[in-house]
Amino acid sequence: MPPVDDPRDPETTAAAVLALQKRALAVLAGLAPEALELGALFRDAGHELSLVGGPVRDAFLGRVSSDLDFASSATPDETQAILARWGDAHWDIGREFGTIGAMRHGRSGGADVVVEVTTYRSDEYDPASRKPVVAFGDNLEGDLSRRDFTVNAMAVRVPELTFVDPFDGLSDLARGLLRTPIDPRRSFDDDPLRMMRAARFAAQLGFAVDPAATEAIVEMADRISIVSAERVRDELVKLLLSAEPRAGLQVLVETGLADHVLPELPALRLEIDEHHRHKDVYEHSLTVLDKAIALETGPDGAVPGPDLVLRLAALLHDIGKPRTRRFEDGGGVSFHHHEVVGAKLAAKRLKELRFDKATVQAVARLTELHLRFHGYGEGGWTDSAVRRYVTDAGPLLERLHRLTRSDCTTRNVRKAARLSAAYDDLEVRIARLREQEELGSIRPDLDGTQIMEILGIGPGREVGTAYKYLLELRMERGPLGEDTARAELLAWWSAQGDVTP
Repeated sequence: MPPVDDPRDPETTAAAVLALQKRALAVLAGLAPEALELGALFRDAGHELSLVGGPVRDAFLGRVSSDLDFASSATPDETQAILARWGDAHWDIGREFGTIGAMRHGRSGGADVVVEVTTYRSDEYDPASRKPVVAFGDNLEGDLSRRDFTVNAMAVRVPELTFVDPFDGLSDLARGLLRTPIDPRRSFDDDPLRMMRAARFAAQLGFAVDPAATEAIVEMADRISIVSAERVRDELVKLLLSAEPRAGLQVLVETGLADHVLPELPALRLEIDEHHRHKDVYEHSLTVLDKAIALETGPDGAVPGPDLVLRLAALLHDIGKPRTRRFEDGGGVSFHHHEVVGAKLAAKRLKELRFDKATVQAVARLTELHLRFHGYGEGGWTDSAVRRYVTDAGPLLERLHRLTRSDCTTRNVRKAARLSAAYDDLEVRIARLREQEELGSIRPDLDGTQIMEILGIGPGREVGTAYKYLLELRMERGPLGEDTARAELLAWWSAQGDVTP
C-alpha cells in the first residue's frame, strides 16, 4: 500500500483506518483455532499471551501469516512447559532472548501451525558491543515500545482477540508511514539495525520513512558499524528480495547508511555513465536492477524469482567504474577493464558481509562477464567464440542472459533495438549449437585415460597439457570424433620434440 498523498490528512487517514479494520476482522476471524487454544492455556496458567508484530500488521493488510509470533508475560521456562503440552514438537530458539518455538500438526486436514513465543522484553546495545543486551519486561505495552516501528508495535490479545495499539500504529499503517514508537534516536541507539529495517520495510511495504526517523538515521548512520556483518547482510538480503528493492536502496544511500554497509553503491552517484544518457551510474544500476527483476521467471522457469545472485550482480555490475574512470582527449570518458576491477570489488564486499562462497563467486563471475556480449554486437562471432561464451558462463548462463539484456538501458531507440536483436541472434546460435553439441559440458573427444594409452605415458603434467590442447581444439572446431582427435594428438605430441609412441 503506497503512502496517501497527504499522510497527515485526518479524513483520509480515518477512512483508510476503517478499511483496514474491516479487512483485519476477516483475517483475525480465521486465526487458527490452535492459536486461540494456546492463548487459553497461557491464560489458565496465569499468563498473558498476545499475537504481535508482522502477523498483526499483515492481518490489517489482508495477508495471512503462516508463522505466528507471540509475546507473553511467562518466563522462557514457563513458556516451554505450556508449549510442550500444546504442540507436537517444541524447541529452544534463543532462551537467552526469551524465545521458544513450537509446532502443532494440523487437525482434520488443516495446515500445521508454527509459533514462536517470546517473553516480554527490552533490549539495547552496549556502545562497545555488537550484541544486544536483553532484559525481560513485565507488560505488553513496554514490550511493544521496543519494537522497531509503530506498524509492528500492534498486538492482539488471545484468546480474547482484543486489539492493542498504544502507539497509533494503525493510523501509520493507513498512511503508509514508518515511525518509531519512541524517540527515533533512542530507538536506533538501542538497536542500530532498526535503521536497516527502515530501508527494508520501505522496499517490502512501499512505505515512506517518517521525517524524524530519517533525520535520526542521517545523524546516527555510523552507529550501524557496531552491528555484526551477518545481521546487516540478512537485512540487505531481505531488502533485495523484496518486490521493490529500489525504494529501500534509495533510503540506504540518501541517509548515509550505504556509506557504511555498501559504500560502492553511493560512490556511483558521482560517476557519469560513458553513454551520457543516464543521470549517473548509480541511477543506471538501479534501472538495471529493475529490469533484471522483470526478467526473472516463475518457479518452473530458468531463473525463478526472486533470485539473489542476479539481483546482486545487477546492482554491483558497474562498481568498478569509479576506480577505472579516465578522461580522454576530446572530452570522452572511458572505463577500461571496469568489469575485471568490479568483479574483485564485488567479491571483497560480499565476503566482508559474510555471504556464502557460492554467492560471492557467482556474483563476481557475472560482473566479470557482463560486457562480453558487446564484442558480439561489434562483429560476427565464430562458433568457437559462442562456445567459449557458454562455457565461461557455465551454470550462470541464464542469469548472464538477463543481466546483459538489463544492462542495455540506452534511450536511443534504434540502438536499443539493434542490441536486442543482436542478443536474440546470439541466443538462437547458442540453441542451435546445443542441438548439435553438448554445450553445457564441453570436453575433449578423448579423456585422460585414452590420452595416456595413446601416448604411452603415465599420470603427470603432460596428460593435463595434452588434455588442454584437445579442449582448445574442441572449442575451435567442435566435435572431432575419436579418430581425428587421436591423429591431432599424435601430431601435436610429435611437434613437442618428444618421441612419438
